[in-house]
Amino acid sequence: MSHFAQVARVPGDPILGLLEAYRADRNPTKLDLGVGVYKDALGLTPIPRAVKLAEQRLLDSETSKSYIGGHGDALFGTLLSQLVLGADNPLLESRAGTTQTPGGTGALRLAADFIGHCLPGRGIWLSDPTWPIHESIFAEAGLRVGHYPYVGAANRLDVEAMIAVLSHLPQGDVVLLHACCHNPTGFDLSQDDWRRVLEVVKARELLPLIDFAYQGFGDGLEQDAWAVRLFAEALPELLVTSSCSKNFGLYRERTGALLVCTADAEKLQDVRSQLASIARNLWSTPPAHGAAVVATILADAQLRTQWRTELDGMRRRVASLRLGLVEALRPYGLAERFAHIGVQRGMFSYTGLSPSQVQRLREEYSVYLVGSGRANVAGLDAERLDQLAGAIARVCAD
Repeated sequence: MSHFAQVARVPGDPILGLLEAYRADRNPTKLDLGVGVYKDALGLTPIPRAVKLAEQRLLDSETSKSYIGGHGDALFGTLLSQLVLGADNPLLESRAGTTQTPGGTGALRLAADFIGHCLPGRGIWLSDPTWPIHESIFAEAGLRVGHYPYVGAANRLDVEAMIAVLSHLPQGDVVLLHACCHNPTGFDLSQDDWRRVLEVVKARELLPLIDFAYQGFGDGLEQDAWAVRLFAEALPELLVTSSCSKNFGLYRERTGALLVCTADAEKLQDVRSQLASIARNLWSTPPAHGAAVVATILADAQLRTQWRTELDGMRRRVASLRLGLVEALRPYGLAERFAHIGVQRGMFSYTGLSPSQVQRLREEYSVYLVGSGRANVAGLDAERLDQLAGAIARVCAD
């Protein structure tokens, strides 16, 4: 008898599969614009100097590897809440709390299970398109998943269509919003757009779940938190998932948190008790190292200043690469067609390239993008923008 005879094989993750194909490619001029990690001018995903200094300090001072509790590192939770909501936000006194999670993905799964367990019958609405893992996380948690328009057929942000659909969502459903650096498109809402979305959320009594994975990669730490703080001030209840993968370079340390805002202190304790119970059955207690690194940096003025300087440098580099690619396309008469790349925010760009054009880029020029045309701008090489522009021009000419 074979216990596993009926176990079927499922397709691998398409983005990770793209990475495998890239690694197998022997072309010395190959270019990886698929996997969503920041890369420096040498094509490496660096460890920020502030992180290395914090790790050395922890190595010298750490006295235990014991568990850190169901909600994680308390100092990490306090300091991350201040980073997200603002250090002087009155919500932090009694109406907001964090539960540490294994990365932003863990925070999303904790939110999904909380909604399914404590808010039965609620559907969740995702942007079209959205990060593909959003789809599977909420579906696996048993939630009814719907979609609202975000980017239209002309590869432009369609706020009117978005508002129209949100205005007719079932009362009380959950809506997932990207705080900044929308993944995968790079198109962000303006402040006026956010205010309009907020009014719809109020009118339909929706529960916002704001995915905040790229704080500091859009326009700056404070600027990127604007929408989160707007919603936190205007609404009695809010869920926010925060990730330290990109802005602290802690990808493999799996450091994130689910932040919850409630109407009062008593209800906060009710919600936190449920989150701790759910987390216990998911991962028991979260990993300690990444959270300790973040807490060490945020609690030390010198390390915090160094980290912010490094983060600012990463953000400026990505913005420069965006503008540089648009300029490199200008001699081919394509600067206007791809001007949106320069105004998008964060690591990703919905380029507008078709699946067949993406395939040609991969097969003929060893340029690897996701099939939807999403490119990781942080994977660009400033010295090879002309080479990439020429390849794009050739596949667009046919």
